Amino acid sequence: MNRSGGAMHPPPARARRRRPRAFRASVPSLIMTAILCLLVLPPLVMLFRTSLVNYEDASAPYSLINYVKLIEDPLLYISTFNSVFFAAGATVVSLLIGATVAWIVERTNAPFKWLAYVTTIVSLGTPAILYVSAWIFLLGRAGPVNQLWKEITGSFQPLVNVYSIPGMMLVEGLLWVPLVFLLCGATFKRQNADLEEAARMSGGSVFDTVWRVSLPLAKPALYGLAIFIFIRNIEAFDVPVLLGTPGGIKLLTSDIYLSMTRVPPDLGHSSAFAIVMILFVSALLYLYGRVSANADRFASVTGKGFRPRPFDLGRYRWIGGFVIILNFLLVLALPVLAVLWNSVTPFVRGFSLKAFSTLTLENYVHVLTDSYYLQLALNTVFVAAISATVAIAVTAVAAWLSVRKWPASGPLNQLASLPIIFPGIVLGVAMIQLALRTPFGLYGSIWLIAIAFIIRYLPYGMRYAQPAVMQIHRELEEAANVSGASQPGTFRRIVLPLTAPALLAGWLFIFLVAAKELSIAVLLAGSRSKTVAVAMFDQWTNGQAGEVAALGIIWTIAMSCCAALMMALSRNDMKSQGTL
Repeated sequence: MNRSGGAMHPPPARARRRRPRAFRASVPSLIMTAILCLLVLPPLVMLFRTSLVNYEDASAPYSLINYVKLIEDPLLYISTFNSVFFAAGATVVSLLIGATVAWIVERTNAPFKWLAYVTTIVSLGTPAILYVSAWIFLLGRAGPVNQLWKEITGSFQPLVNVYSIPGMMLVEGLLWVPLVFLLCGATFKRQNADLEEAARMSGGSVFDTVWRVSLPLAKPALYGLAIFIFIRNIEAFDVPVLLGTPGGIKLLTSDIYLSMTRVPPDLGHSSAFAIVMILFVSALLYLYGRVSANADRFASVTGKGFRPRPFDLGRYRWIGGFVIILNFLLVLALPVLAVLWNSVTPFVRGFSLKAFSTLTLENYVHVLTDSYYLQLALNTVFVAAISATVAIAVTAVAAWLSVRKWPASGPLNQLASLPIIFPGIVLGVAMIQLALRTPFGLYGSIWLIAIAFIIRYLPYGMRYAQPAVMQIHRELEEAANVSGASQPGTFRRIVLPLTAPALLAGWLFIFLVAAKELSIAVLLAGSRSKTVAVAMFDQWTNGQAGEVAALGIIWTIAMSCCAALMMALSRNDMKSQGTL
C-alpha cells in the first residue's frame, strides 16, 4: 500500500530495462576509472601515510612529527628560496632565447631556419645528464671558457662559476630552450600577420611592432608557458644534483634525494618533504590552469584555411639569422663539441693542439663491445617502450570515453592528469615505499621503473590523445553504429586509424622523455635494472667522463632519429587538421 491507500504497482518494464542498460553503458568508464585509480592513487596515499609515521616513538605510530621537524628546520626555507630563485632565472633564460628564436623562425624571412629545427631535434634526443656534463666541462674552473679568460686578462678569478645559482640558471635555462621553441612556435604560427603589417604601415619599427602587437597577442600563451617551465624547473633534478650539490647549494629536489640516499634513509622526512613539494606544485598548476583558461580572449585567427604570411625584416633579416646561429651554438654545437672531445680523449683535458696526438676511439670500442652497455640500452628501450605503449593505450581509451561523455566518464580526465603534480624525485620516493610493501619482488626491478614511468607520463599521453579524439566528428562513429558496428569495433576501426598519427607522435615523445628520465630511475634502479641515464650519472660521479661521453654520443644519435620521426609525424598530423 502507498501513503494514499492505493495499491503499489511495480515500475514499468521499460523503466526496469533502462536501469540495467544504463549500468552496462557505464561499465567501460567504470573499468577505466578503476585502472587509473589503481595506477595514480596508491603512490599518493602511500606518500601521505609514510609522512605521518613516527619512526622515533613506537607508542605513537602516527603523528605530525615529520612535518613539525620540517617546518622548524631553517634549511627548508633556504632550499625553497634557492629553488624558486633558480627556477625563475632559468625560466627567464628559456623564454628569452626560445621565444625569440620561435618568432624569428615562424614569423619572419630570416635565413638559416633549418638550424633551429636541427637544434631542437638533436636536443630532444640528448640526455640531460650528458648536456649538464658538457657545460661542466666548458664552464668549469679549468674549462676552455675560464682558461681563455685567464689568458686574456691574467686574472685568477674565473669568468663563470658554473657551480653557482647563476651558472645553474644558465645551464637549466638552455636545457628547456628547444621545448619553448616548439611551444612558442605553435603560438606564433597562428597569429594574424595583418595586425603586424598594419603596425609597420603606421610607422612602427620592428621592435615596436613586436613589443606592442606580437607579444600582447601571445601574452596568455607565454604566461601559461612560463608557469609550466617554472614548474618543471622547480622539479629539476640533474642540474641541482650535479651543479648545486658540489657548490653547496641546497634545493628541494636535491634535499629529497639526499635524504633518501643516506644510510639509513629518512623515509618520514623525505615523505613529508615530498608532500610539501606536491602542494607547492599543485598551487602552481592551479595558477597555470587559470591563465590557460583565459587564452581565448586573445584569439585572432579563425578558420582552418588560415596561412600566416612571413614578416619581412628587410635589412634586419641577417640579424635574425645571427640569432638562430647563436641559438645553435649555445644549445647544440658547443655542448656536442665538448662531449665529442671528451669521448676521444683518454682523460679529461682542455682543448689544445698537443692533445690531438693523444686522441683515441678506445672509449667507443669499449662501449660498443662491452655487454654491460648493451644491457643498459636494452633496459632503457624496454622501459621506455613499455611505459609509452601502456600510457598511450590507457589514455587513448580514457580520452575517447571522456570526450564522447560516456556515462560515469567524468573523473577520467582528472585522474589521468593527476600525476602531473608528482615531481619525478617525489614519485620515485613514493614508488620505493610501495615496492617495499608488496610481495611481488618489485624493489630494484625493471618493472618498478616501468610502472613509475607509466604513472609519470599519463598526462603526456592525455595531452596527445584528447585533442586527436576531439578532431573526429561524432557522425563518423554514429554511421558505424548504424551500420551494425559495436562500440569496441567503432573504436578499433574508426577512432584508432584516425588518431594514429597523433598517438604515434605521443608514443615517440613519451619514449624519448622516458629514455632520458633520471630523477625517478636513479632511486628505483637496481644493479641489473639500470638505464642509460642512471649509468651516465653513476659513471660521471665516479670520474669516467670518457665512457659517459662515448655512450652519450651513440645514444644521442639513436634518439635523435626518433625525435626527427616524432616531429615529422606531428607536422603531418597538424597539416591533416588544417593547422599548418
